[in-house]
Amino acid sequence: MLRKKRTDHPGRGKGPDSQETERGHGRVQHLHQQGGVRGWGQQRGGYGGHGGRGGRIFPQQYYDGPSEYQQGRGGQQYQAPPQHRGGIGGGHGAPAGVLFRPPAPELHQATQVPYQAGVTTHPSPYQRPAHTDAEAHSSSRPPEVTSSQETQHIQQQVIQLGASPCDAMQPASSKSMRFPLRPGKGSYGTKCFVKANHFFAELPEKDFHHYDVSITPEISVRDVNRAVIQQLVKLHRESHLGQRLPAYDGRKSLYTAGPLPFVSREFKIILIDEEDGPASTRRQREFKVVIKFAARADLHHLGMFLQGRLADVPQETLKVLDIVLRQLPTTRFYSASRSFYSPHLGRKEHLGEGLESWRGFYQSIRPTQMGLSLNIDMSSSAFIEPLPVIDFVAQLLNRDVSAKPLSDADRVKIKKALRGLKVEVTHRRNMRRKYRISGLTSQATRELIFPVDQRGTVKSVVKYFRETYMYVIQYTQLPCLQVGNPRRPNYLPMEVCKIVEGQRYTKKLNEKQITALLRVTCQRPSERERDILQTVHHNAYSEDPYAKEFGIEISQKLAQVEARILPAPRLKYHDSSRDRDCLPQVGQWNMMNRRMINGGTVNSWICINFARNVRDNMAQSFCHDLAQMCITSGMAFNPEPILPVFTGRPDQVERVLKARFHDVMAKLQHHGKELDLLIVILPDNNGPLYGNLKRICETDLGIVSQCCLQKNVYKANKQQYLANVALKINVKAGGRNTVLVDALTRRIPLVSDRPTIIFGADVTHPQPGEDSSPSIAAVVASQDWPEVTKYAGLVCAQAHRQELIQDLYKTWQDPVRGTVTGGMIKYDI
Repeated sequence: MLRKKRTDHPGRGKGPDSQETERGHGRVQHLHQQGGVRGWGQQRGGYGGHGGRGGRIFPQQYYDGPSEYQQGRGGQQYQAPPQHRGGIGGGHGAPAGVLFRPPAPELHQATQVPYQAGVTTHPSPYQRPAHTDAEAHSSSRPPEVTSSQETQHIQQQVIQLGASPCDAMQPASSKSMRFPLRPGKGSYGTKCFVKANHFFAELPEKDFHHYDVSITPEISVRDVNRAVIQQLVKLHRESHLGQRLPAYDGRKSLYTAGPLPFVSREFKIILIDEEDGPASTRRQREFKVVIKFAARADLHHLGMFLQGRLADVPQETLKVLDIVLRQLPTTRFYSASRSFYSPHLGRKEHLGEGLESWRGFYQSIRPTQMGLSLNIDMSSSAFIEPLPVIDFVAQLLNRDVSAKPLSDADRVKIKKALRGLKVEVTHRRNMRRKYRISGLTSQATRELIFPVDQRGTVKSVVKYFRETYMYVIQYTQLPCLQVGNPRRPNYLPMEVCKIVEGQRYTKKLNEKQITALLRVTCQRPSERERDILQTVHHNAYSEDPYAKEFGIEISQKLAQVEARILPAPRLKYHDSSRDRDCLPQVGQWNMMNRRMINGGTVNSWICINFARNVRDNMAQSFCHDLAQMCITSGMAFNPEPILPVFTGRPDQVERVLKARFHDVMAKLQHHGKELDLLIVILPDNNGPLYGNLKRICETDLGIVSQCCLQKNVYKANKQQYLANVALKINVKAGGRNTVLVDALTRRIPLVSDRPTIIFGADVTHPQPGEDSSPSIAAVVASQDWPEVTKYAGLVCAQAHRQELIQDLYKTWQDPVRGTVTGGMIKYDI
């Protein structure tokens, strides 16, 4: 199933209602923007290191293009399909023997394949083009075939499709399917070259050897496993390992560039804890390591795949290359998924409540049409600040913890934030022993006692620290941290503990923290290009001992890709407009002298004000101006609300909404009417208020709402803002802002030929740390062929982090009705 990004109607405002922003000087910007902390990359259920990475495209040089295209915001952007995150496409690669990058920025294309009537195919993850050529579409219709016939055609011809005449296609496995390659280069639009954040890789012809690793006692922490193997290599590389420098995945696999001088061997390794202090006082652990030969990973198969002569993706070989190139960064930086972070890779930013953002980079090896490449992109994630626990708690509660005793709510919040964190003690001079927090004591430090011997003698924590460490506890009113085994906890006062650096925050961020993190990751293309190149230079792959060992060479230059700037589509507005149509320039246009092509109707509406600093008369004036803008733009909008503006408390949002809805429905039901629109004014920093309000309106009350921020109410010149909000309201009211001229004149290839529905589908996953919340699947479908501008949508909850839509389409047998179809998409013949 192909995942598609959600798109707005032409001219419709973007972003959540509570994040309305001014588009500037009467223009409606229609720029491709992606949320999430990675800036451009699509964020799937999390911030920072979660999810895949598509290729980034930076504008370089244009040919024969109009001057306005040279000043676009953000340049050209390429979004890779989610199946391969970072590839540029598939096709011919290097000849067998040596894998290399092409000498010139040429995008290789496959030989054209004759059209096969009745065969429906989809692009392969490694063969899908970055852009679709307009000339590749055909308006001719193939003969109708049944699903069974179509499936049979695919099974019979799928291996032959896309194969070069001179190359014998290798048989595909039963788990793979050969899809056709891109038929040729495009010719529509203005030719240009763009730079992608891919760095080509060169590999010699050699075999990699795979060994199984068994460590006893078994440890689930990868860092400990890596420390064991690192110690093994340090002790035995020159002798028992035959001078090989292996790459280790932290689990069960070890790889070498060439065979080790044994098939199976056992080693004994002793690890000493990293805690500061004399070596004699550190804890020592002994491990038994067994290394046994498993298989060989042949690079020849990767070369054949890049040439288009092999249908199966050599995942094992790609995995080896990825592990090799991640080996050195793993020892230098803090790793999370496919990303690496460090406090020294960029300036740290304070996020609030004891959190800070670290800069990092994403790295992944990918096969592309132009050869093998290393995909690098910038990333940011939230980390716990390495503060004394006392300071962390003060930031968490946003007050001086010594001023007054902690409430029960404070204790719960502190316990939730600290549980699982590593701390190091500061009261033992040069001994920096580390512990993991398991809980919080229910008593204050001054009240805590513990047994000191088997006779039942007890001693207070305050007295013990004074006598043993000559340390006087200052914050005796605070609870102690419980560390170590929960059954036999050790008590540590908060003031003698400091949070260990490098602990990534995986729980849900609040609204302020999300805003601060997004502000850090928002970059212009030139800035991101500079940071990516600095990262590649800093990583110094040419000096990487593991890359040298395996013969991997990484280019220091961004890949260059041939691209085309497609002309913007002409937009049609209402015939009563002074300007009936317009041609967007550099992705933006304005609504001056134009009216919506189909204005919606809003007969009954009310306004609720949750912003404490907005007076009723100001809210009333704002709503009046918004109503007039909707009328001016082409909507049938009642200028007067059904009830006066009502001011409510944000902490009572559910009670206020339901009470006001009851009042307005009591008035409307006498006339047989419904409430068409709820306008809501929100504080600028509204936390969870926006989400709660939308949930109540859309799931409990079933009403359409439009939220506006307090800062926009007080704008001196808010005409552009009101125009953008009017566009959003019109779509919610069932109207259409604009349509494509080509759609009206039936000039859209394929779509205009016969009645067509355009579908879009996506799955949104919960934030990291939410392990029980369901994923949400959404499907939209066009309703107004041939314009295909107006869409209806459905959402459905499904299994946690299930990527495929479970209830998209299904059939079942009914004893009375026979075969019944259903799901989010229903098909009736």
